[in-house]
This record gives sequence, C-alpha cells and structure tokens, in this order.
Amino acid sequence: MYEALQQLDPIRINFSASGMHIINIILGFIMFGVALGLKPKQFTELIKEPKPYLVGLFGHMFALPFMTFLLVLALSNYITPTIAMGMFLVAACPGGNISNFMTSYAKGNTELSIGLSASTTLLATLSTPFNFALYGGLYLRYISSKGGHLLQPLQIDNVQMFETVFILLGIPLILGVLFAKFLPTITTKLKKPIQLISIVFFVALVVMAFANNWQLFLKYIYFIFFIVLIHNLLAFLTGYFLGSAFKVSNRNRRTITIEMGIQNSGLGLVLLFNPKIFPPEMAVGGMLFITAWWGIWHIISGLTLSTYWSKKPVLSKEPVIE
Repeated sequence: MYEALQQLDPIRINFSASGMHIINIILGFIMFGVALGLKPKQFTELIKEPKPYLVGLFGHMFALPFMTFLLVLALSNYITPTIAMGMFLVAACPGGNISNFMTSYAKGNTELSIGLSASTTLLATLSTPFNFALYGGLYLRYISSKGGHLLQPLQIDNVQMFETVFILLGIPLILGVLFAKFLPTITTKLKKPIQLISIVFFVALVVMAFANNWQLFLKYIYFIFFIVLIHNLLAFLTGYFLGSAFKVSNRNRRTITIEMGIQNSGLGLVLLFNPKIFPPEMAVGGMLFITAWWGIWHIISGLTLSTYWSKKPVLSKEPVIE
C-alpha cells in the first residue's frame, strides 16, 4: 500500500492564471452562499447558552487536528508523508457550508450549525495556517527521526496562506452578510439554490483538479477511499463523544457531530492550487487526492448520517439547549 501511494506524489498541478481565477471565484461563490444564511440574532442566541457552541468550536479548532495527528501516527507505516499532510490540511480547514442543510435534515440545531460554520470560517484565517504548520511540523520531525522523508522539502509560506484564506473567505462573507441585510427578499429566494449550486461547483472543482490525471485517480481511489473513510469517521466520532462528554442535549450533539465531519475541503484544494503556497514543482499529489476525495465523501457520509437521524426522534427527556 505504501509503495502504491508513493506513485501519487509526483503528480503536479498546473493551472493558468485564468484557471486559478475560476477556482477562486468558485470558492468565493460558495462562501457567499454561506453568508446569506447568517443573521445577528443567531449569534445572540448562542451567547445566551454558550456551552454547545464552545464545545463545537473547541472540537473543530483543537480536538479534530489533534485527533488527526494521532491517527496519522497510528497509520504512519501505511501512508506516505504527503497523504499525512493532506489529512492535516483537511483537518485544519473550517466547517463546510452543507453541514447546515444536513443538520436541519437530521433534526439538529440549525442555528448552532450556522454559528459554528460561520465562526470556524472567520477564524480560519488564523487557525488553518496555524494547525497545518503545527501538526505538519511535528509530523515531519517525527518521520525524520524515523529516517523517513518527503520526496522534496515541504516549506509553506504561512503568511501567504493567511493572506489567501483571508481574501477567499473574508471578503465573500462580508459581501454575503451585506447582501442579506439590504436585500432580504432576494436572499430568501437565492439561499437554497445557491447551496445546491455550490455542491455542483465543488464537484466541478474536483474534476478540474483531476482532468489530466483521471486514470491515476481511478487506479488508486481504492487506497484513498479507506484512508478518508477512517479519517472522516474519526471526525464524526470526535464530535459525538465530545458532545456526550460535556452532556449537551441530543439535538446539539447531532449538530456538533455533523459539524466535525463536514470540512471545507474546497478551501484546501484552492490552497493546493495556489503556486505561491505550493509551487508547481512541489510533489503534493497525495495531498491533492486526499483533499479532493474528502470533499466528495463527506457529502455521502454526511447525508447518510443525517438521513439516519432524521428517522430517529430527538430524545425528549434531554433538555434542548439552543
């Protein structure tokens, strides 16, 4: 398995300036759609009963990256360094926008879901570069101590990553919030269609990434599938057990679980496509495969889990903390 995954590393991503603009616009559009669902009163409600919100925020910002680090160490004999770095990149990304729909479908706390998605997205300008640098650096030191190495050194410009995340997430969010405030009627009509279009756009983003490497993707998806399956399952379980440990309500536990398992891997792809962060000559094929497949798989797993919960009543004996 290790030898097979090594064949993914030499894959290089080459996009023209126009191609990069298209990818940035796609992510900006997705973030704009997230912002359309934000309302100030949703945050004031979270402040009144902050425990579920703080538990979810802690899980996303700290617990998931740490648990991913432990998982990578456990799998270190079976995965390549770039696969591991891809897992760190996904874990460092903020929550995905489709989690709000899945939470509603699963009879969870939609306001909490929106609040967590928005907060992790806003904080991603700091948390994404920080967590990727922290756990990526610890892992690289670990494999160096074991005599392992990357095909070539992986040196990330964290300042450039911060700048990219801020531009791609911050500006569309601000525009979306202003649009929703001043054009509420149009916003109500656009919100759901934009969410659906966002999913289509993400799939298009993945297709663009693999346009020149499709046969290779099909050849090695078997290995990538199980790695992402385990990682995504770990994310869901981390959210579920955190919610249980802090004794939040059943409804909020569902919300935190879904939020932890749905990552904005589209941001991860855009970062990988940025030549100022990951130069074209850098071997990051393993990172690309993990990040892209996660974006497809979490839709499948999230919808499966939310469908299961949609058929299960929320336990009435538990207090609903909103």
